[in-house]
Amino acid sequence: MEEGQSNLQKNLGLMPAMALVIGMVIGSGIFMKSGSVILAAGDSTMALMAWVLGGSITLAAGLTVSELGVQIPKTGGLYTYLNEVYGEMWAYLYGWMQTVIYGPATIGALGLYFSSLLLPFFGISEEFRLPIAVGSVFFMTGVNCLGTKYGGFIQTVATIGKLIPIALIVIFGLWKGNGQVLGMTSGVTPPLGMGAAILATLWAYDGWVGVSFVAGEMKNPAKQLPKAIVFGLGIVMIAYLTMNMAIMHVLPAAEIAALGKMAASTTAGLLFGEMGGKIISIGILVSIFGALNGYILTNGRVPYAMALNEQLPASSILAKVPASVGAPVNAMLLEASLATALMIFWDPDSLTDIAMFVMWTFYVSAFIAVFILRKRYPNAKRSYSVPGYPIIPMIAILGAFYIIASMFMNKPMDAMVAIGITVVGLPVYWFAK
Repeated sequence: MEEGQSNLQKNLGLMPAMALVIGMVIGSGIFMKSGSVILAAGDSTMALMAWVLGGSITLAAGLTVSELGVQIPKTGGLYTYLNEVYGEMWAYLYGWMQTVIYGPATIGALGLYFSSLLLPFFGISEEFRLPIAVGSVFFMTGVNCLGTKYGGFIQTVATIGKLIPIALIVIFGLWKGNGQVLGMTSGVTPPLGMGAAILATLWAYDGWVGVSFVAGEMKNPAKQLPKAIVFGLGIVMIAYLTMNMAIMHVLPAAEIAALGKMAASTTAGLLFGEMGGKIISIGILVSIFGALNGYILTNGRVPYAMALNEQLPASSILAKVPASVGAPVNAMLLEASLATALMIFWDPDSLTDIAMFVMWTFYVSAFIAVFILRKRYPNAKRSYSVPGYPIIPMIAILGAFYIIASMFMNKPMDAMVAIGITVVGLPVYWFAK
């Protein structure tokens, strides 16, 4: 595996890595989650609090995982970290879920979202929805197969592009709006509660861990990985909070809750007239495009890392890295192919929801791994240590348990399906052994 890791080119700098965090986190959630969060929270004050708490849990998680990334600076992200700390089987189960369900479902969902928004914008017939989605996924996969520097460049450009419409809504919403931001009721009783509201924000914050998958391809992961996660998530939190405050400044809370996914576009229409809807549509398209690129760039590294350990069928093929590009081409093509299968036969949204339950379970084990490594290697030199240890890691752990418990209470069947899909990976593991 060490030899396979050395085949990858270390040409990913701080700016592309930070853009990767921002680009993967800011997808469609910033435009579409305002209504669901305020509906669950019950009023505007609690909704903003939910965004803060969701961001704080995510930031604590990012700060904690950064220590693992610096101590184990290899491509593969959590799969590699869990393999180093807990051993092969637990890492394999994470990699199995990431490779077979979570990564492809997320890529497929983003491809379908992108296609669905592109059709009405250009007046294209609905019958082209699937071909455009599949074409978008394979186009972006092809670009990333040329090397991380190309995917990183696209990520930087797309991230800048998606921040422009967000900035316009924030500036003009806070300037021209005259509504009351705090203390506005959603008009729905009883509200679902803070648990559901925080869960909604965490879906919007998801994707931050993707940059750890390419730690082995960063020029200086010890310095760049923590900065990329912290600064990237900090920008995301500011964007989410100011965006929601701008929407609340223009629309009453009850109307935001009633509009749901249309709250952001309605706000843009009121601020900019007829062009507002088009501006939002372009912003969402660019946002999803950047997120799609980020997930394709990062998720292929998980099956690649598993193939280096010969844990997947056709591992010798998946572990190949063409010297001319220095990227795991076959592993990324596998993810694109699985995403296509999900787009054709299944609903990627429901699969992503199911996968989230398992992902946060593995996040817990990653947070605990920081304590294990410190006890195992008490005198090890650390170029980065999670600040506020052990408080910050404990916040991440408690937040993750809160998420898991809330999911189990609100969607018990989805949680059981997620566990079932994970367990199915065990026979494949034993066969590979």
